[in-house]
Amino acid sequence: MMRRLVPALLLLVALSGCGGTSSDDGKLDVVSAFYPLQFISERVGGDVVSVSNLTKPGAEPHDVELTARQVGEITDAGLVVYLSGFQPAVDEAVKQNGGDRGFDAATAVELLTAEEADAHAHEGEAEGEEAHAEESTGTDPHVWLDPTRLATIADKLAERLGQADPDHAADFTARAAALRTELTALDGEYTAGLKTCERRELVTSHTAFHYLADRYDLSQIGITGIDPQAEPSPQRVAAVAAEAKEHGATTIFFETLVSPKVAETIASEVGAQTAVLDPIEGLTDQNADYFSVMRANLAALTKALGCAS
Repeated sequence: MMRRLVPALLLLVALSGCGGTSSDDGKLDVVSAFYPLQFISERVGGDVVSVSNLTKPGAEPHDVELTARQVGEITDAGLVVYLSGFQPAVDEAVKQNGGDRGFDAATAVELLTAEEADAHAHEGEAEGEEAHAEESTGTDPHVWLDPTRLATIADKLAERLGQADPDHAADFTARAAALRTELTALDGEYTAGLKTCERRELVTSHTAFHYLADRYDLSQIGITGIDPQAEPSPQRVAAVAAEAKEHGATTIFFETLVSPKVAETIASEVGAQTAVLDPIEGLTDQNADYFSVMRANLAALTKALGCAS
């Protein structure tokens, strides 16, 4: 009887020791919560990690719901890369099943407050309006729209990956440094492109661009607040239209993952056009990546704001 139990016990110990931290090919399993975190995980991790994404391409990540299989992926992952406060279902799954294998990008840099980002989105509403009463609290999660902040997150991720896989720690650090160089160059393109513009106010469907505006001295006018699914009140729509006219806005921006109807209504009222300004919460084009979308955003901004070339 004892001879039968020993092999079984050894097998159990071996399996528990693996902890699901590596894939079949020996790579470290990294679960990312949504696209920008997948992007930096792949760039910093390189060919020694296997990265999955909890948010399907084209899906709106704010209110993602996890399947039992995805919760299992979090349980078995060597590292879970997420941003607390952005996806409640992911936060809860990491809390319950992630153990000490979570890397919270929100702890890597100082986040701006959601109240500040949303404050402008509720100007013009009557006191007691439902939208006003439901202003966001906490922090604004859209930190990746500032390339310099994203570079810092990537540096911190390299440190965390090095703890999970010490044999490749130097490689993670080197790849993060290379990514920082690219992101610094992108930051320079934005600084130069938005230095001299006829207007500095961008009218957006929701206030996802606080970090971008903060970095490049722009003023964001959001039709809705942090939550892209929120319905603006009639008072808010009227206030945005009036403000767009006041600033001579030629473009009302909408997003790839959110209905453009309200933006189109305001554009029609003020005699402006609409254009896409992508918050890069998820990709709709499989041939695109963070850099290509950010550069498309820059082109859209320089055209809409009348920036000198």
